[in-house]
Amino acid sequence: MNFSWFASAYDNDDTLYRCLTFVQMAGSLVMAAGIPAVFQQHNFDMIIIGYVIMRLALVTQWIRVAKHDPLRKVTAYRYAIGIVLVQLGWLITNFSSIHLSPLLFLVLVICELAVPFYAEKHAITPWHPHHIVECYGLLTIIVLGESIIGCFAATQDAFSNQVLNLEEIFLIVGGLLMMFAMWWVYFDRSHHHHQRRGVQPFLWGYGHFLIFISIAVLGAALAAAVDVSTKHAEISAQMMGLIIAASLVVYSTCVWLFYEAFYLKGWRRWIYPITVFILLCLPFIFNQIGHIVFATAIVYILRLMLSKAFLMNCDDEPSIATH
Repeated sequence: MNFSWFASAYDNDDTLYRCLTFVQMAGSLVMAAGIPAVFQQHNFDMIIIGYVIMRLALVTQWIRVAKHDPLRKVTAYRYAIGIVLVQLGWLITNFSSIHLSPLLFLVLVICELAVPFYAEKHAITPWHPHHIVECYGLLTIIVLGESIIGCFAATQDAFSNQVLNLEEIFLIVGGLLMMFAMWWVYFDRSHHHHQRRGVQPFLWGYGHFLIFISIAVLGAALAAAVDVSTKHAEISAQMMGLIIAASLVVYSTCVWLFYEAFYLKGWRRWIYPITVFILLCLPFIFNQIGHIVFATAIVYILRLMLSKAFLMNCDDEPSIATH
């Protein structure tokens, strides 16, 4: 997130900027290499080393900003100092006798997220709404694609030596329809729509954490639902259906807050809360996971159709100036 907003403000695309971007890419690869150790040995060494590499490269970028943007010199130094202090926190808690407990982990995450709030209080850095919308949209479609690949890879493995029955067909079709509807809902906004409503920086930036997480959880849950349908999982169909419904609710709630919640009036305000209630009731109505997934997808597609028919171009919505 920090890279996207920094690039929107200070992407001069010179040699040093590209080299520092390469360092950040290397740090992300180190993090990826450390993921198996986290799940197998509860070892965060590689994850933290890779993360610190990424963050210190960004610190160098902020020091360059302090040198060349006098109006935001204090803001740039606040970013640089804040990021360095938090990285020291990660290194000390993980590589010293201090145990990186869940509480310390949560505190350091909060500190990471608080740095921009503190830094931007002095002087707000510039950014371009269309650029930010495009960057986040690209990552959203990547996460959606990865979720679809993971889900149907699991489906292929589970059914390679079996004959599909009706429930499993409902599961496959419902999962695909659900991902399709999620893609449509997110990208069913024109550039004019974004410009007219404006982009609220912190709501947009931090809210997308929940969007990315919910898509990933939903993709993993659909893949796990395959095991439920083939009787190779200990979790019940009802519980798996609740996980899928809850993930979809988190995703759609974020999109709803971005575009509709504060602009709708009258009966239009109640369409989404009613949809949420129906989605969370479906796991208790159907007994088989395939039927739950298919029904969830149909309800969400009907919500999309209602949105396009009655909510997308409301004449009574106020215009919001762009940044």
